Amino acid sequence: MESICETIVIGGGLVGASVAMGIASKGHSVAVLDGGDADFRASRGNFGLTWVQGKGAHNSAYAQLNILGAGLWPAFSEELEEATGIPVGYRKPGGLDFCLSEEEWITRSEEMRLVSQHTNGEFTYEMLGHADLKKRVPLISDSVLGASYSPHDGHLNPLYLLRALHQNMISLGCRYLPNQKVGSITRNQDGFTLHTEDRQHFANRIVLCCGLDNTRLAQQVGMHIPIEPVRGQLLITERVAPFLNMPSLQVRQTCEGTLQIGDSHEHADLDDGTSLNVITKIASRAVQIFPHLKNVHLNRAWGALRIMTPDGLPVYHQSEEYPGAFAVTCHSGVTLSVVHAGILADWICGDNPHHLIHAFSADRFHV
Repeated sequence: MESICETIVIGGGLVGASVAMGIASKGHSVAVLDGGDADFRASRGNFGLTWVQGKGAHNSAYAQLNILGAGLWPAFSEELEEATGIPVGYRKPGGLDFCLSEEEWITRSEEMRLVSQHTNGEFTYEMLGHADLKKRVPLISDSVLGASYSPHDGHLNPLYLLRALHQNMISLGCRYLPNQKVGSITRNQDGFTLHTEDRQHFANRIVLCCGLDNTRLAQQVGMHIPIEPVRGQLLITERVAPFLNMPSLQVRQTCEGTLQIGDSHEHADLDDGTSLNVITKIASRAVQIFPHLKNVHLNRAWGALRIMTPDGLPVYHQSEEYPGAFAVTCHSGVTLSVVHAGILADWICGDNPHHLIHAFSADRFHV
């Protein structure tokens, strides 16, 4: 059986759904080929932050891309809810990154300074000492030296966002085809044939947004996209009384009242499970920051694999050998979803390419 489409997006996570939605909004016919439930699903293990602080401290284009995305998010969330009726829970109260030592304080201060410099002062921030931090977060521990704060940061429910993106892309005419893991790609005179276990799909243009599988498929269409899985583990607690009115990288209180605890990074190959030592470490850090959490019950824990390039930056690349084949790789699927549905979709469709997109070509890996 065959299906024919103008554009096929491979991967139905936050990145793929955002790109598909953006392309479809321009009137192009789009199909999304997704894998199955047993696939690695980074989008379902997301911390739910729209985050700028610290991002791009050593790369000006990435700092500018994230400040652009954060600025577009308020309008984007309203448009999504109006189009789908699904509130994604987006709030922008600013965000905190806690410092427990003088070394962390010095490192964070320099990162904030660099991001502000790279964005010509558009990124604003404060370094809050303990006394100022305690005014904003009264239950903070006396052992917390301080925190960086930025008004650009926010958070949301990433599962609601994924659902809203899917519903909107379908309402725009996208065909969503699950259980269609692409085994191989062949180039034809007029486009590409994608071979799955039981079907063939033809498209004039293809966009690889399939996370860890991008490396394998990119090689088939003349692109080198190196990716390394980096595991993060998350804890979810029972509901507790509201005490944290803004997100942090370590602890986030959801709109339902539960706490999401994380901020771990491990090189664990393709193991997306959990480990007692890491769970203990991130739970202990949360209690060190907020001692009253000591007796709060954990409901569940899980691991997920971040999609990480060697330099930690996104990849937005079109194959020179096979024009019409694009690769999109990014581990900031929430913050940059508005970018992927907007200026990235413009670039893929050949409309007014934004200068920032070209800064993330995969050509940098050939140096």
